[in-house]
Amino acid sequence: MLNYFWFFLAAVFEIAGCYAFWMWLRMGKSAWWVVPGLFSLLLFALLLTRVEAAYAGRAYAAYGGIYIVTSLLWLGVIEKARPLSSDWLGAALCVIGALIILLGPRFSQP
Repeated sequence: MLNYFWFFLAAVFEIAGCYAFWMWLRMGKSAWWVVPGLFSLLLFALLLTRVEAAYAGRAYAAYGGIYIVTSLLWLGVIEKARPLSSDWLGAALCVIGALIILLGPRFSQP
């Protein structure tokens, strides 16, 4: 269960870091937005290493589902745009995939 906490936190910092660049390059905000953006991306990378997984690739693949859900939450809370029902359906499918990737090795071991 702690893995999902790390995934969620990592996703928040990754989205925040990328959003800082979005604000600078797409919304005309100050280039100073890059500074907290880079710090946020650094925290993202560090947090993702906290996940209990034998292989980085499997951890990153499982993270994708959590990232998608967190992105939709960001869309609603920060950007004030309501995610569509189809967004949530797609996110649910991705979370199911993430669970299969993350839990799969437990059931594949002899």
